[in-house]
Amino acid sequence: MDLRVTIIQTELHWQDAVANRQMFAEKLAAAAPETDLIVLPEMFTTGFSMDAPALAEQPEGDTLQWMREEAAKYNAVITGSIIVQENEQYYNRLYWVRPDGSYAHYNKKHLFRMAKEHHTYTSGSERLTVELKGWKICPLVCYDLRFPVWSRNTADRYDVLLYVANWPKVRSLAWRTLLQARAIENIAYAVGVNRIGTDGNNHPYSGDSAIIHPKGHKLLETSEQEGIHTITLSKQELLDFREAFPAHLDADDFKLNS
Repeated sequence: MDLRVTIIQTELHWQDAVANRQMFAEKLAAAAPETDLIVLPEMFTTGFSMDAPALAEQPEGDTLQWMREEAAKYNAVITGSIIVQENEQYYNRLYWVRPDGSYAHYNKKHLFRMAKEHHTYTSGSERLTVELKGWKICPLVCYDLRFPVWSRNTADRYDVLLYVANWPKVRSLAWRTLLQARAIENIAYAVGVNRIGTDGNNHPYSGDSAIIHPKGHKLLETSEQEGIHTITLSKQELLDFREAFPAHLDADDFKLNS
């Protein structure tokens, strides 16, 4: 079965969750996408902020409730990361919210030390794999993209590798290159959703959101423009390619200690 993926590339209101939720709701209402999966950027309610004490939500706070409402409205999964406080710790937490209101979450594993993210947030320790319409999907967050071992597809555990990000323009070449590499090496579709505009720390973002075919070519490539894009992924194309080019059968065995 094919999978329809909708990505939203946009500017974000700096540290204003109410404004960002309203903005995304209006964009979705205007586009009214017929889709299976809606993907928002990293920290989509605030921008990439280290002011967790002022901005963090509880695990089942306002944004999760909003995501439940939007998922039900469009009969689609909605995903993206926000700042969450739980057990006196802060997390850069991705939520995977289904139309029936159930959800799963992933806490960002690799924290961006150049912005001192590791001084504010607690690192996650478990990767998440979820299922949607017969597809297995592994959602990760931004800086995780730089670490191929964490992203590695062992025993075809996933069909789609998904990254939500606030990836600055100054490193856009790395973003574009690594997304293609992850698709090729894992024989899986790679979806990367990034923001545009300038944040409250004066860091510019060029977007460059993309969807990459397992062979490495781009099914969708954006620039710095706002937009909502829906792309249909073919499961049969993925299976046919894995059968014709089964490089995964020669992959090295390894085990993560964490």
